Amino acid sequence: MSDDTGRAPHDELAIDPEMVAAMCRSFITSHVTSTGAERVVLGLSGGIDSALVAYLTAAAIGADRLTVVLMPTASSSPSSKADAEAIVSDLGCQSELISIEAPLAALIANLPAGESVTPVRRGNMAARLRMTTLYDRSALHRGVVVGTGNKSEILIGYSTIFGDAASAFNPIGDLYKTQVRELSRHLGVPTQIIEKAPSADLWPGQTDEGEGGFDYPTLDRVLYRIVDRRLPLEDVIAEGFDRDFVERVSEMIRRSEFKRQMPPIAKVGGRSSGSDYLYPRRRPKLD
Repeated sequence: MSDDTGRAPHDELAIDPEMVAAMCRSFITSHVTSTGAERVVLGLSGGIDSALVAYLTAAAIGADRLTVVLMPTASSSPSSKADAEAIVSDLGCQSELISIEAPLAALIANLPAGESVTPVRRGNMAARLRMTTLYDRSALHRGVVVGTGNKSEILIGYSTIFGDAASAFNPIGDLYKTQVRELSRHLGVPTQIIEKAPSADLWPGQTDEGEGGFDYPTLDRVLYRIVDRRLPLEDVIAEGFDRDFVERVSEMIRRSEFKRQMPPIAKVGGRSSGSDYLYPRRRPKLD
């Protein structure tokens, strides 16, 4: 089996796709049940990550309980909308098309006069407006918002806090991008979605790898060594990886830690939330 570059995935990142799919489906079912939600609400971009979550969710709880929301802006690629619509057609789930261009333009128009907005700032605004929209739709549909970020993006901080990084739960957050591709092939995600260059669709021609200066197969192998194997950086470099790249990846992991944790609370009282007042999500009922 090969990834979208035509190269075979390394054995260290190979998965048993049927077993992983079953684990993800069970995870989704369990969390939807624990929240009492009637539906799952998903932002469908037309990219591989949200596509995979859509297929997993439909298989876990039924397509009739899945609502996907397409939220384009004026700069969104027409192919993204077409790919998202192909997923809706294949799964038979409910879909909604809600453009966020008007609120995005209004937000930018009300900034201080003469202020220039960079593509990254505009992209972060769009990501947060999309999540605002998803949480509003979840309230309407008595649903719960599912996350679509993969492990590679989460570890290097390639996400917008309170934007695409927000969700009630995330079934693919422990899968590297390489593994997302493998599982997507196994589940029958359309080939054109699997093979196209990953993109947050923030501006015309934008790609994850082009913006980040990496290719996912190499990034995943470095992340796997630093995170899963807990190797010192010198050991990773000794395996043949570029020193500057390994050090840059390590620094991205370090600097984005705040995105992976709840905001810290200054400790004043005897038991503080987040430090010594901790409960699992399925908190036991008190007698």
